Amino acid sequence: MEKISIIVPAHNEEQTIVPLLQAVRAATEALSIVIFEVIVIDDGSKDTTRSLLLAAPELYDHLIVLDHQHGKGGAVLKGLQRAAGDFVLFQDADLEYDPRDYAALIEPVIEHGAQVVIGSRFIAPRMTRVFYFWHKMGNRLITLVFNLLNNTTFTDIYSCYLLYQRSLVPVESIRTRSWEQHGEILSLAVGKAKVLYEVPVSYRGRSYAEGKKVRPSDIFRVFYVLILTRLRRVLDR
Repeated sequence: MEKISIIVPAHNEEQTIVPLLQAVRAATEALSIVIFEVIVIDDGSKDTTRSLLLAAPELYDHLIVLDHQHGKGGAVLKGLQRAAGDFVLFQDADLEYDPRDYAALIEPVIEHGAQVVIGSRFIAPRMTRVFYFWHKMGNRLITLVFNLLNNTTFTDIYSCYLLYQRSLVPVESIRTRSWEQHGEILSLAVGKAKVLYEVPVSYRGRSYAEGKKVRPSDIFRVFYVLILTRLRRVLDR
């Protein structure tokens, strides 16, 4: 039976962290075909996120508390260092992505031996909140560049829901520590994986007023990392 490590980085998510983890727990308990471990990383939160987590240990398996903010990539890295699963699944703490989609993400692994699965917001999802035009265009452009570099046909590489076989990406091979890390990890995984899948997932994007943190300017760092990581793979052959 496969084991999946769910990595949940959180920074100042007092409004959503408990409902999110309750939804994660409900989703994992409904799936008996795999084993889950939930790893939460409090990334130096200044609000009540940490105290809420400490008061609800039944909602996770491991809690990593960082005294100062490391950034999303740094927090993810701490979680990966603790992970013991055969697969890793990323889960944002902001309730934009619905843990009820875990069943769809896991199905290609169980049924088809998938090593990488992306949950796409752009292939007829069950439900998607309308979100910023330029964010969507940015995601489309990033995905296009990724596909050109890697000869793939993904529709949404910057979906939070990335499920991959942990052995494909050793922790020590990850060099980035910010938002672009997601692209680096996917690029490294795709370079070794033989079976890749994409499934539709629902999405309820937040506005900036609701706490959205990603900025359009992040796209340029992502391009740089995608190109650099592809070159690393070529040189490492």
